[in-house]
Amino acid sequence: MSHKIYAFDFDGVICDSAIETGTAGWLVARKLWSDMPETMPAGLMSQFRAVRPVMETGYEATLIMRLLYEGMSTEMLMDAFHHQIEALLLRDQLNVDELKEIFGTTRDEWIADDFASWIEMNPLFDGIADKLNQIDTDNSFIITTKQERFVDHILSANQISFPLEQIYGLDRNLSKQQILTDLSLELPEDEILFIEDRLPTLINVITDDRLDKVRLFLADWGYNTAEDRDSAASIKRIKTISLADIHAL
Repeated sequence: MSHKIYAFDFDGVICDSAIETGTAGWLVARKLWSDMPETMPAGLMSQFRAVRPVMETGYEATLIMRLLYEGMSTEMLMDAFHHQIEALLLRDQLNVDELKEIFGTTRDEWIADDFASWIEMNPLFDGIADKLNQIDTDNSFIITTKQERFVDHILSANQISFPLEQIYGLDRNLSKQQILTDLSLELPEDEILFIEDRLPTLINVITDDRLDKVRLFLADWGYNTAEDRDSAASIKRIKTISLADIHAL
């Protein structure tokens, strides 16, 4: 008998983590650059939220915060995101693996010092907890660029029991396409629904012919732009959904 298999992205689909991610990025930036003030300037978090749709992995929040603090406009950063990030890495001789490590340890310190405030900055989107509690966890997976322990902390704090081995995060060092391919091979009879808020990630799945049977959904409540949603509307394989649609999936 075939089953419906849910593959959820985490940040921007399950969890509205933008404020926490931006704050963690600021805390790491203060460790790396001695001229960063203790208090984040007014308006910087709203600028970070504007840029968040082009961010792929948490450690990039540190680089975004630095560039915004140096005065780069959100438009300039979004128009040439990878170029600006690479330029900063080169200019200040930063190593990506070390940035990922310090980003994770900074979060760990925050969690150890003040778990309540960390959880408060990671609210779940309305109705998502109900959906996760309603479906069989045997048929559910989380595919994310976040480190798995942080996903587990947030779900547990919201009384959601989700098997750690079914959370595929940054620690596994696999692309989302590869994870979906592995699931497709393990579950050839089942229908996989991939719910993601980043249009480029969904387009990567479309270009991979191993994943032709995966059903694709763009979460319009997540970290995407009006342009992303307009583009998705013209792509046959992608169905854009709102939070109100999640229970019918």
